[in-house]
Amino acid sequence: MKALKRLPLNVRLNDRPDHELVGVIRMPELTVSPMRAIVKRIIGALLALLATVLIVYLDRDGYRDANGDGLSLLDSLYYATVSLSTTGYGDIAPATASARLVNVIVITPLRVLFLIVLVGTTLEVLTERSRQAFKIQKWRTKVRDHTVVVGFGTKGRSAVNALLGDEEVQANRVVVVDTDQQALDAASALGLVTVHGSATRADVLRVAGVQHARAVVVAPNRDDTAVLVTLTARELAPKAHIVASVREAENVHLLKQSGANQVVVSSETAGRLLGMATSTPLVVDMVEDLLTPESGLAIAERGIEPSEEGGSPRHLADTVLGVVRDGVLYRVDAPQADALEPGDRLLYVKKVTQADQIQR
Repeated sequence: MKALKRLPLNVRLNDRPDHELVGVIRMPELTVSPMRAIVKRIIGALLALLATVLIVYLDRDGYRDANGDGLSLLDSLYYATVSLSTTGYGDIAPATASARLVNVIVITPLRVLFLIVLVGTTLEVLTERSRQAFKIQKWRTKVRDHTVVVGFGTKGRSAVNALLGDEEVQANRVVVVDTDQQALDAASALGLVTVHGSATRADVLRVAGVQHARAVVVAPNRDDTAVLVTLTARELAPKAHIVASVREAENVHLLKQSGANQVVVSSETAGRLLGMATSTPLVVDMVEDLLTPESGLAIAERGIEPSEEGGSPRHLADTVLGVVRDGVLYRVDAPQADALEPGDRLLYVKKVTQADQIQR
């Protein structure tokens, strides 16, 4: 299929109508196997043919055969076939007014339906743009409190996997922004909404709905790109929670000055794990287990129960790591976390599966 035309870089995307954003925004599609699609179309064509045969045979007295011996069931099948395929030899034709009326009202729509089914692939390509435009319009009017992920490389994919590991996050609530079409295809295969374009441009982020987003994950391959994307996202979404990734620790302050709420240093984190693995490999296995939300153990957050107010988090059945109070995180051994207060939230270790041994 011919690639969809991209809009020029100097075009303000957010000001364009929805039908011109087809190819920029891509809505997830339900995938159907080619064999199943072909079988469905063949069945549809046969049903249209069968209906036509039945209509002609029931009204066979209204048709004239060149042989003059009337219409048999085989003749009805023959007429239906040549009529629906628009061949029309003329050896069998409607003679009475009622038969001609049935041809106009019933058989002609069936002929159109038959042709639509047979050339469905071509028509599907022609109607894809309109269908996508309608879905884009519907999505843009309703999308709120979603998560925008900038960059679908190794870090972006891992971030999405962690998001989808949360039962409360649905795939259609995650929007991926990237310039690499292969990366966007991979994201679309997961059921994610994708936007083709550079996230350093404000209009691309507006198309992704960043102004209505709950959170923004900035995970490009370059630190300077991360800074510019964070600046742009913070300007458009003052209240969004922005998490950014950088390779070098010296750039952390730039990201925080640009508006990032949290900054993860990917190279140093990986380096620390590598160093720990040489002397305490089981510790690294446990850390990996905690960072994998779909199996084993995971770090989770919850509000405290009324019965837990005033008590110590160290005496709870859950393994508590920290207490969040008024947006500030206190470690479990901090003096501020000695007694739980109304409104506190707990960071704790949650058991996801019953695995007794960490797979190495």
